Amino acid sequence: MKIAIVGAGAIGGYVGAKLALAGERVTCLARGANLEAIRRGGIKLVLSDGRELVASEVQATDDYAGAGPQDLVIVAVKAHQLAAVAADLPRLLGPRTAIVTMQNGIPYWYFCGHGGQFEGRCLSAVDPQGVCLRYITPERVIGCVVYPAAVLAAPGVIQHIEGDRFPVGELDGSMSERVRMVSQCMTRAGFQSPVLDNIRAEIWLKLWGNLAFNPISALTRATLAQICQYPPTRQLAAVMMAEAQAVAGKLGISFRVPIERRIAGAERVGDHKTSMLHDLEAGRALETEALLGSVLELARMTQTPVPTLEAVYALTTLLDRPQEPGGSPGRPAA
Repeated sequence: MKIAIVGAGAIGGYVGAKLALAGERVTCLARGANLEAIRRGGIKLVLSDGRELVASEVQATDDYAGAGPQDLVIVAVKAHQLAAVAADLPRLLGPRTAIVTMQNGIPYWYFCGHGGQFEGRCLSAVDPQGVCLRYITPERVIGCVVYPAAVLAAPGVIQHIEGDRFPVGELDGSMSERVRMVSQCMTRAGFQSPVLDNIRAEIWLKLWGNLAFNPISALTRATLAQICQYPPTRQLAAVMMAEAQAVAGKLGISFRVPIERRIAGAERVGDHKTSMLHDLEAGRALETEALLGSVLELARMTQTPVPTLEAVYALTTLLDRPQEPGGSPGRPAA
């Protein structure tokens, strides 16, 4: 299959490398030093067990039109970067090209194919101008939840930390030929990629931890184990998750595990920095709107009180402001 990876960072590079090593024709849409490194030597993948693999056949470009129509497009940029690439994505599309979205948090397409009173509504927290909805049309989209942890250790070098699960699902819950094809392709590459009939429930399950641990980690500079093993922050995470569970319940979502089990799972990951903390330390913008702002918007829509989420959101948005000379609050410049 011809597969384009839009955003060859930690997760995009990990997925692209393994797909290429499984024999797929992979083109990475990248930029800067990462683009040049992949052009020179492909993608080096350092696995969690220490083994090193090199996907030397990966192509890399910043020219969407030059890459041409693909069988599958995997969009692995962060949620707040999606609008910046949305207008270029149609250049990668043929008549039957599917788009797999790999963003954390509540996606812009959440209410497309959802049914009910909010059907078709675009979430302004993650797509304020409707750009993503316009260019990445929901009928093309296959939802995906990203469970692995990885970091871009250097340009063209991905360090895999743990996990290999990428559940996928159609927005309407159907078991289509194309979603089975995506699942089979990911499985051949060594991933666990089951087809789910309710991808939104899985999105909430992943988000449940992200919306608590990511901002707490960024605000305190603590690892997952440190957050979970310190009773006050463990309790804070539990309260945030309980508030989010109330919002999800208003939208017909139930969680298959209790809060304490979800927290225990995060604790088992150990002294791992969250992606938000990595972004903060690198001076990059944070995924605040996708992880927290979107849930606050859903809380307003469903008239659900979420005071703790609102407080942590306020602190995190202040932290996300670019730091000015003189040491004002905010993230350091990249």
